[in-house]
Amino acid sequence: MATDARPVRLTPAEFDALYRRLAGRAAEGDGGAGTSARVLAAIREVRTGRTVTMAAPVQTAPGPDDPEPARHRMSQWPGRSGESGNGLHFAMDRFAMNVHGDADSHVDALCHVIYDGTLHGGVPASTVTEGGATALAIDTVHDGIVGRGVLLDIPRLRGVPWLEPGDHVSADDLGAAERAQDVRVIEGDLLFVRVGHRLRRAELGAWHVAQARAGLHPSAMEFLAERRVAVLGGDGNNDTAPSCTDGVDFPVHVLAIHAMGLYLLDYLQFEDLTRVCEEEGRWSFLCVVAPLRLPEATGSPVNPIAVL
Repeated sequence: MATDARPVRLTPAEFDALYRRLAGRAAEGDGGAGTSARVLAAIREVRTGRTVTMAAPVQTAPGPDDPEPARHRMSQWPGRSGESGNGLHFAMDRFAMNVHGDADSHVDALCHVIYDGTLHGGVPASTVTEGGATALAIDTVHDGIVGRGVLLDIPRLRGVPWLEPGDHVSADDLGAAERAQDVRVIEGDLLFVRVGHRLRRAELGAWHVAQARAGLHPSAMEFLAERRVAVLGGDGNNDTAPSCTDGVDFPVHVLAIHAMGLYLLDYLQFEDLTRVCEEEGRWSFLCVVAPLRLPEATGSPVNPIAVL
């Protein structure tokens, strides 16, 4: 069990100091895409060849956390417009979705967060226009993000099925989960932190997650900077609600994307992976994240795959 006290609220000055520390440490990062050496090292994580998705099914029914769900429409099907069943026909459909909603699994591009008039690295916010993002768009990682993935299961650490909305994951929690799971996060890792959001949603139903959700405390980002991780992914929004930072609603997004240049994956699901990791007796794996090629987009639906 983690023994640290509940993390405290951050004042604007404290958050600014944390931001500056993390931005300074991120100066030598590789933008999350990984290096050939790290990819080759990650391949050695594959032992049984089992593959597991970390994405949730796309939601098409509205809910309190998803008032504008994805729209799935059939555009062609057998019998449409009186077509006969003879000869060749095609079933066809189309999807439309809000990439950055609170229900569907997605990856945020580095242009997603605008803070104090800039994007990550001081890129002017004016590079994002009505037509799209001309800098730091998701197509920057069109070759994918591949590396060693590590899943830290905080409810497992605390002996509960999930963290309740509003609860925080601290840096001490992350370190304690490492020790409990006998794994260590190292430079270049794709770090996934389970808070149990998906399991709670499945068992208790959807709720207004914009008002209350579990996530990381901003100070936990010090852990990520110290270990020099490449990607952060969560089964919630990664940010806690309500925010514990005065004047900043999404402090983890600001720190991860804007300060550190990390690709952030929101609203994944880890229930399948948790089961397989328990069966395999290990919590690290090869991970492949393949965003769609969406020019000038601020993010993409995503289906990360763990290979054990």
